Amino acid sequence: MPAPAVDGAAQPQLPDASASSLWRRLPASWTPYVQLARLDRPAGWQLLLAPCLSSICLACIYRLENPNYGLLALFFIGAVAMRGAGSTFNDLIDRKIDARVERTAARPLPSGRVSPRNAAIFMAAQGLVGLAVLLSFNRFAILLGLLSLVPVAIYPFMKRFTSWPQAALGLAFSWGALLGWAAQTGGLAAPALWLYASCVAWTIGYDTIYAIQDRKDDVAAGVKSTALLFGEHVQLAVAVFYLLTVLCAEVALVLAGAGLAAHLGLLAFASHLVWQIRGLDADDEAKALRLFRSNGLAGFLLSVGLFTENLLFYLVR
Repeated sequence: MPAPAVDGAAQPQLPDASASSLWRRLPASWTPYVQLARLDRPAGWQLLLAPCLSSICLACIYRLENPNYGLLALFFIGAVAMRGAGSTFNDLIDRKIDARVERTAARPLPSGRVSPRNAAIFMAAQGLVGLAVLLSFNRFAILLGLLSLVPVAIYPFMKRFTSWPQAALGLAFSWGALLGWAAQTGGLAAPALWLYASCVAWTIGYDTIYAIQDRKDDVAAGVKSTALLFGEHVQLAVAVFYLLTVLCAEVALVLAGAGLAAHLGLLAFASHLVWQIRGLDADDEAKALRLFRSNGLAGFLLSVGLFTENLLFYLVR
């Protein structure tokens, strides 16, 4: 897919991109598409993947069976592809707003490095990869996966109408907590619903932290966020949502019959959330970005605990 005629040396590194040099080794013409797919910001697909893995492992605890390792690999591919497709869609919708926000003005679409047409083609290509993954699941999971397109489509518009776009993101980004369970079992059960609620609360918390970076620009652009809504009480608000995250996850574990290893994973996850709250400074935008990024790995603490319990079950049965 041809990129606009832009000097390779002029391709900017976005301010919230990872410091890794991996993507800088690719041809300069690829850079705008790497940025559209957020491949230079891996926290996004990590946040999308962690609920999927936790859900699959929790379902296996509930049903006393081993995880389907091929399924885990498919969810990895799907998370990267759908994160990229969703982000490209979001950038297409928000390109005029992004042009008015300092942190996002250099993104490929508002900066003119990619045309809307090429971005739409790129979005479709990523979506086809995600669709191929989805079609490998059972019928119930396929239907549930298609239903996820509703919150995904709604999310980019929410910041224009409500101070709770983070809640809309939570509904979309946490869908893997339902889909992983459905792909493993062919249905849904109460632990999956509680895990989904946990992930929604977690998303509201960490995306509120992320939104701290944009408060001044959001006011100027006329868009809303929970970071603006909570104002000077943002630390307390994040603490409340993180508490809900842990409580709902604990209910999910108890209902699934999870044991010590899973609870140790939840304890590690909860400890990480406490560390974030203690370090949060509403006036420190750089630190807010670092704390947000740390969630990319935080979610896997619970996944590792659940997976460890799966392995222990396999060893002792």
